[in-house]
Amino acid sequence: MYEKSLTSIDIIEESDNKIAIKLKGIPREYANALRRIALSEVPTMAIDDVVILDNSSVMHDEAVAHRLGLIPLRTELERFVMAHECDCKSTLGCSKCRILLYIDASAQDKSRSVLSGELNSEDDYVKPTSADIPIVVLAPGQKLKVEAYARLGTGKMHAKWQPVSAAILKEIDSDKEEFVLELETIGMLTPVDVIQQSLKILDQKIQIFGDKVKELKAYVKQSSAK
Repeated sequence: MYEKSLTSIDIIEESDNKIAIKLKGIPREYANALRRIALSEVPTMAIDDVVILDNSSVMHDEAVAHRLGLIPLRTELERFVMAHECDCKSTLGCSKCRILLYIDASAQDKSRSVLSGELNSEDDYVKPTSADIPIVVLAPGQKLKVEAYARLGTGKMHAKWQPVSAAILKEIDSDKEEFVLELETIGMLTPVDVIQQSLKILDQKIQIFGDKVKELKAYVKQSSAK
């Protein structure tokens, strides 16, 4: 068992998209689990379904849909649920599990780039983290009109839902079990949000594992008594 007084988690560096936390008195396995959860299990919003209404550009519909899916979207986790957990039980989704975004762009006299800033959202918060991400180039007379639906997902489902671009665990002192975890986010969530959600998910996993161990012990005890 580890003494609580010797265990600590401290923020040693923080900016808009980066954070570094010092983990002390925590086994490497748990520290690395936190890193892996930040990469693959913290949910974020991403476009997952695209309806092409008009596309006269040189880019195929599938490529346009793929590019839209990779645009990072700002996410408020407390307002939405994963599609498979939603009460609506609908493939179309509802306001609790999906957001509609749309583009209606055209080029008139000269070619121009359609950027992520032209992706309009029905939600005031769930919008692209940057307005300058290129989607497609339109030549004069060409149009792009699409409807896109964003849902929560995780990095282990697809990389587009990954909230961090880098997650590095550095060992400081193996004897004292001291590590520094560095995360760089993409803007979907704040670095602190990613850490908090990762800790929450790790805690839930440990509790579930503990419950399973108790069930197994009870079963073994019952079986040996027969």
